[in-house]
Amino acid sequence: MAESMKPLAIVTGASTGIGRELAKEAAQHGYDLLIVADEPEIEAAATELRASGTKVEAVQADLATTGGVDQLLAATKGRPVEVLVANAGRGLGKGFLDQDWDEARRVVDTNITGTIYLIQKVGREMRARNAGKILITGSIAGFMPGTFQAVYNGTKSFLNSFSWAIRNELKDTNITVTCLMPGPTETEFFERGDLMDTPVGQQKKDDPAEVAKTGFAAMLRGDGDVVYGLKNKVQSAMANVLPAAVTAEMHRGMAEPGHKKQ
Repeated sequence: MAESMKPLAIVTGASTGIGRELAKEAAQHGYDLLIVADEPEIEAAATELRASGTKVEAVQADLATTGGVDQLLAATKGRPVEVLVANAGRGLGKGFLDQDWDEARRVVDTNITGTIYLIQKVGREMRARNAGKILITGSIAGFMPGTFQAVYNGTKSFLNSFSWAIRNELKDTNITVTCLMPGPTETEFFERGDLMDTPVGQQKKDDPAEVAKTGFAAMLRGDGDVVYGLKNKVQSAMANVLPAAVTAEMHRGMAEPGHKKQ
């Protein structure tokens, strides 16, 4: 069988939520897909995407480990990656001293270690060809101290900063780096992160399909970053000017556990 001539997009964390919607965006824009997540649901996502006629390969791998990233990269079989959507992420609520250490470290290893290892590996190949687009899912959470989400917000602050740094390093190339910074979005994130007894876990959230559409369009344009939604834009702007002590208290109001659903 002849190899597809469509460009290849990798989408991580594509089994549910924003990642799944980003994979749909890539399919609609004419990319073959290599999608990955650390759970069996990635196969269901692949089946859904193939229904539209898109060529999709699914990999179940733990992207918190370099071995899992290497497993994903091996699945490209040396094919050039035109688009890398580094979306895989993990959240964790409750006070830092009350969190299980292994769970807290897994947030760091998934959100930071595995993500930047993957970006370096794919980015080097893009640089060799002087072509490619990278979309990193950061968060408006990265703009403020994450009271009761201290580790998670810290990882997103890292990604927001990292994205702009490597974008500047690559400014004289044909490679673009875009950071998608969503606010609270209707995904499984809050249930998985044990945040359902918090105000933010119970509030109305953004549509992941709309968030993905906004982020993918920004990547195609080559924008440096994009914040989805007016409310999130206002909140991120406030976080940039208010003292950290104030925004930490604001975050407490959103993420403090023990709230019963009204």
